[in-house]
Amino acid sequence: MSQWLTLCSVGQILPGCGVCALAGEQQIALFRPYADEQIFALSNTDPFAQASVLSRGIIAEHQGELWVASPLKKQHFRLKDGLCMEDETHSISAYEVRVRGGNIELNTASLQAQSC
Repeated sequence: MSQWLTLCSVGQILPGCGVCALAGEQQIALFRPYADEQIFALSNTDPFAQASVLSRGIIAEHQGELWVASPLKKQHFRLKDGLCMEDETHSISAYEVRVRGGNIELNTASLQAQSC
């Protein structure tokens, strides 16, 4: 059964940017590529640098897909599923989110499934 955790409002993320939100003890990088309510959620931890910095990365488009480039070592992670462009073995977790009443909600079932 899905349970939804409110993380923040859409208005707290500027278009073209990311922010870090806490879901329990896990850092979640939330990205808002455009001025609409499309939101993506990934693990905030860069697996190459072992640092919680991905929410500060640059959002880019490559071959019709949206990616975030790590601010440290510049690897790219696909926003829809966390796939690492340079090395699939270093892909990261992606989480299910939705927008309700202007608030971004995280499906806690997707959070628990990724941490197992």
